[in-house]
Amino acid sequence: MAKTVLISGASIAGPALAFWLHKWGFRPTVVERAPGVRDGGYAIDVRGAAVEVADRMGILEEVRAAHTGMRGLSLISADGRSFADIDMSQLGSEDADVELMRGTLARLIHERTDGIEYLFGDSIVDLTERPGGVEVTFEHHPPREFDLVVGADGLHSNVRRLAFGPEGNFRRHLGYHVSIFSTENALGLDRWTALFNEPGRMAGSYRAKTDRGAKGILSFTSPELTFDPRDAAGQLALLDEAFSGMGGIVPQLLSAAREAPDFYFDSVSQIRLDRWSRERVVLLGDAGYCPSPLSGQGSSLALVGACVLAAELRDSEGNHSLAFDRYENRMRDFVRRNQKLAPDGAKILIPKTRTSLHLRNGLLRLAPHLPGAITFSKKTRTAANAIDLPPRGVSGRSDPTSQHR
Repeated sequence: MAKTVLISGASIAGPALAFWLHKWGFRPTVVERAPGVRDGGYAIDVRGAAVEVADRMGILEEVRAAHTGMRGLSLISADGRSFADIDMSQLGSEDADVELMRGTLARLIHERTDGIEYLFGDSIVDLTERPGGVEVTFEHHPPREFDLVVGADGLHSNVRRLAFGPEGNFRRHLGYHVSIFSTENALGLDRWTALFNEPGRMAGSYRAKTDRGAKGILSFTSPELTFDPRDAAGQLALLDEAFSGMGGIVPQLLSAAREAPDFYFDSVSQIRLDRWSRERVVLLGDAGYCPSPLSGQGSSLALVGACVLAAELRDSEGNHSLAFDRYENRMRDFVRRNQKLAPDGAKILIPKTRTSLHLRNGLLRLAPHLPGAITFSKKTRTAANAIDLPPRGVSGRSDPTSQHR
């Protein structure tokens, strides 16, 4: 039976999978390029089936305690005045859903993985299939052989590149780029989001109850741009060009981006593959099926995917090929439904034309007076619950989550 599993990536999907595998008697090892668990980051959501997974992991109470407390959003004009205010209760979200900071969720999961080997500050440089396993060459650690390898290393997955081919074969650009970073709370926001739009451009800021300052967001429509992911100066130049001539809060945000220790810039993309596994290598979370930030479901897919993959490995009697097939069969429609949310998110956040912007603004103005006017949250709720999770335990085995319940 496959017992040693190397997991590349220590954000959310990787440690979540390590948690489950360790509980079921596997020996997971997590390798992560960063020197430690990454703190901070932007707000993410735990929705639908992912709430049940968090409960099974014994972290739901802490997840709820760390919620952002966001109360709503405003559409603002160039002079900073609000012309549409939306209370969160009007968006139709489930009471069970939780929004919290990405780094907080990563920390809560990591804290549940005591006894699991982590190789921080390292990465995989080569994978070689052997009759009984995969020989892994690391950048720093000596080579080792593992029964299975899991790529849980995000949109730009190193494991996917090594095992499946170039990223361009699988990444689908959705027509947007986004930057997120810490900034001062210049708008005086209190658990609130403010959005300033021009056709094809969005500048926003939000402050959660857990933030000392605020988060800035800049997003714009464009064909896919070529940039070095390690060249922040080049990325900032792209932002300057994209937001040239846009006033309001934009100059302040562009300035803050230059000073932010957590500056992030990337294309808004999805990952689509015909198969998520090849021989003894399998993909998890954004590495295999990134839905993009516009869907709001990346972290939930990661949590659910980790639970499902571990359960199928647990129940496969050592047949990893069967486990991978069952994992994909259970997850495929769930992933498809959640990836389909992205276009609706784009219409709400970044209308491309003056006409669509006018229609969006009118819809949000009317939302407080027309219950059900905003349907995006209803679609999200349906997609977030569109999966039957594996049973909590299996015949003849105790439920490893019982100690938390």
